[in-house]
Amino acid sequence: MTPKELRDLSARGDFDHHTAGYCEGYVQANMVALPQEYAKDFKRFCENNPKPCPLLEVVGPGAHKTRRLADNADLLNTIPRYLIWKDGCIDKEVPQIGEYYSDDLVFFLLGCSFSFEQALVSSGIRLRHIEMNRNVSMFNTDIPLKASGPFFGKMVVSMRPIYYELVPQACLITGQYPDVHGEPVHIGYPEMIGIQNIKQADYGDSVEIKPDEIPVFWACGVTPQNVLVEAKLPFAITHAPGFMFVGDMLNEDFST
Repeated sequence: MTPKELRDLSARGDFDHHTAGYCEGYVQANMVALPQEYAKDFKRFCENNPKPCPLLEVVGPGAHKTRRLADNADLLNTIPRYLIWKDGCIDKEVPQIGEYYSDDLVFFLLGCSFSFEQALVSSGIRLRHIEMNRNVSMFNTDIPLKASGPFFGKMVVSMRPIYYELVPQACLITGQYPDVHGEPVHIGYPEMIGIQNIKQADYGDSVEIKPDEIPVFWACGVTPQNVLVEAKLPFAITHAPGFMFVGDMLNEDFST
């Protein structure tokens, strides 16, 4: 399906699925919405931490439709699942957020590693979560982030098992997409970045790592959700991990 068809299905409540593997070739984005009083600090936080939080578009205050990533897409209902946050905790998961919208909300759309997956697959690098129709595996780490105002914490990473001999190729390919997390932040040895159980993902779905594979870790746009836990803002909205905004721009538009 096209990105617009997926967004229309989401708006009608007829698409409730993670977006990995959908709309091949088109950009996907993480979403964070915050009251305007926190927007300046959060924007600076993204600029301070471009690997996990590559900023693609800012919408609002006083608006909730995209201009850059898609023409007039409504951020209130075109993402399959949203999380409502209160005081640093997830309060509920909902299919649309119109009832929670106010004019002072500012929406941040951040690059997503789903956007470079087609380039990996096209080059012959198999991605198990796509082949199994699962969400990507994501993990909390102890990699520190550079703080801005109330926003601080540790990085979240996405993990893909890659055959040993294809790891250099995977690094070169994803390094061409700096606006959607770029090259890996770590390869192998998950315990070195604070991951104690690689078999149990903190977000998304767990996948097998075969004997001739090595876990490869990329910075992940779920990182702001870790940061929201620490910031304990009275109110915020995010996408649910793996349930992304799908735009009309091509992934090629973000390659160097």
